[in-house]
Amino acid sequence: MDFKDKNYWALILGGSSGLGLGTAKKLAQHGMNLCIVHRDRKENLPQIQEEFERLRENGIQLISFNEDGLKEEARNYILDSLKESMSQTGSVRVLLHSIAKGNLKPMHVSSKNSLQNKDFHITIDAMAISLYDWTGALINKKLFNNSARVVSFTSEGNAKAWPNYAAVSAAKATLEAITRNMAVEFAELGITSNCIQAGAVDTPSFRAIPGSDKYAEISLKKNPFKRLTTPEDVGNVVYLLCKDEAAWINGTVIKVDGGGSLK
Repeated sequence: MDFKDKNYWALILGGSSGLGLGTAKKLAQHGMNLCIVHRDRKENLPQIQEEFERLRENGIQLISFNEDGLKEEARNYILDSLKESMSQTGSVRVLLHSIAKGNLKPMHVSSKNSLQNKDFHITIDAMAISLYDWTGALINKKLFNNSARVVSFTSEGNAKAWPNYAAVSAAKATLEAITRNMAVEFAELGITSNCIQAGAVDTPSFRAIPGSDKYAEISLKKNPFKRLTTPEDVGNVVYLLCKDEAAWINGTVIKVDGGGSLK
């Protein structure tokens, strides 16, 4: 329980499933308190609350918000509530950005459902710029630990072209650029910023990608360990980045794919 009794908090954007939830499980096992922001349909909430109750069984504090974290009003409400829950001794050790809201459309201009200018704006704002918005809000409200971590998730689509993935690809490239610059400009505040490039993970957002079955099959074949990446694999690395010993890792993209991107 590395973080027990330190009143460290992880603020996880998109923590009700996939990589966000996998990371929440790992951090809770090590005594990290959790503030989880998610956006889910009403019919899915009972199952999500069951997952959250299992997280609380680790003896940690957990608060959650089914809110649109892209709206400034909701962001301020969440952070004010978090500040109250943390009390005087608490601080945000890690901000984890796992928002997957984007448009997966073809670029064929002849298609009725082709990618439009507004689709790029929506996707880039949600999956990239919102990281900067949340980081800035935490700084302004003085909620970060004096050695804090900002972590976000990118993908191989940052440099490779996949059908229907153009808007998300642009968002990932933007996310990495924002992360590099935050790594430089926020270092004086004791904040490190890094991206994790996970391999193919069977999550709801991954399954939403057209042709995901074929991509998973290819990823499985080229992986040296002959398996896909799991949320637990990714959560393990976020946990490592939260440790004191990781304070000198800053402004980089860390591949968590078992070597799958080498082939």
